[in-house]
Amino acid sequence: VMDRISGLPDELLVRILTFVPTKVAVSTSILSKRWEFLWTWVPKLEFVDNKYGSDLAIRDFINKNLPLLKAPVIESFLLKCYSSFFQPEDINQWVATTVSRRIVELDIDCQYCWSGEPCLLLPSSLFTCESLVTLKLNGEMILLDVPRTVSLPKLKTLHLGRVTYLNNDCFRLLISYCPALEDLVIERNGQDNMKTVAVISASLQRLTLPIGHGLSPFVEEYVIVTPSLKYFKVEEYMLNYSYLVRHMPEVEEADINVHYYLFSIFDSITSVKRLSLCVSFNIISDEYMYHDGIFFNRLEHLKLCIRFDYWSKLLFRLLHDSPNLRVLNLCVSKYIRFKKYEPINWNSSEISVPSCLLESLETFEFAEYRGSREERDFVSFIIRHACHLKSSTITPCTGIETDSVSESSDEC
Repeated sequence: VMDRISGLPDELLVRILTFVPTKVAVSTSILSKRWEFLWTWVPKLEFVDNKYGSDLAIRDFINKNLPLLKAPVIESFLLKCYSSFFQPEDINQWVATTVSRRIVELDIDCQYCWSGEPCLLLPSSLFTCESLVTLKLNGEMILLDVPRTVSLPKLKTLHLGRVTYLNNDCFRLLISYCPALEDLVIERNGQDNMKTVAVISASLQRLTLPIGHGLSPFVEEYVIVTPSLKYFKVEEYMLNYSYLVRHMPEVEEADINVHYYLFSIFDSITSVKRLSLCVSFNIISDEYMYHDGIFFNRLEHLKLCIRFDYWSKLLFRLLHDSPNLRVLNLCVSKYIRFKKYEPINWNSSEISVPSCLLESLETFEFAEYRGSREERDFVSFIIRHACHLKSSTITPCTGIETDSVSESSDEC
């Protein structure tokens, strides 16, 4: 078998080596004289510290061999380090080397135990790399110092995980010079020096970020202007922030985790087809409810996870405002309780039936069902009025006995 493999041309052998871990590719150098330097042509490199003492050997190997690589273009360079053996100046030099080799995908993850001031400054040449398509940076020790001369014309994917910014303008400056950016993920810590998060991008299609996630006592400001956005994921953590979210006419899918007032962005995402909404506060007061006049006319799939009692008020409102809903997935937390349910006369003629029940709803799923009065009332209402229901699944909460609910409908 080895003879047949060795008979293949070098280009094909190098191609094969790109599909195995770098450690395995390097190990083939002992096979024969021909294989000794074949791995140096591999354009994809990954170096992962396994936390068991090999980190020093990895550092020395990269320092010795990275400059000797023969591949004209480095397609990807992945570095995951978990110890202080990886010095900031080493990582800086490695990044500079990959940039000089027209790096396409760069992924630096520094998650080792570290305290003190951020110390990993990436080379300024990274921010003018015209070949870079994907950039992922993760770790509080990474200090993002964006120069005034930024040019990343091909960058499509940018993930910034818990990095530290030199000042408040670094992030805005970086985003401003990424004309092809499509996917942006932001994870923050409480001391990242960023008070204003301005995501202004005409090309952006996917956005994931926290709102109000930080330990700073100062008001945080969020400005989101993304007219081409198709996917929006946001988690809201605190009250003391201000925001401006422009309408997103192209959004098709949204994943929203609400702790306080994030319903106020609903008028920006009315075009969604799929909405995953997790709510974890008492929403009985009208001040917490989204305002009148908002309709989700394109919404077809709603997944709702609620962590408070008297949740049916919100769900009933959403059903009324989603006339074309086809799938409803519901989960009510059994752990958090805020206010006792006030029974609603669901059979009253004053209760209007949402049009989606009469015309479009086909699938209803209820997870963690406990058989409470509020749950029984709502499920019965759905079953009676959902004229086009094709399937309904009610999964009891583990260890809880529930009353049976009829799944027949004879009122349509």
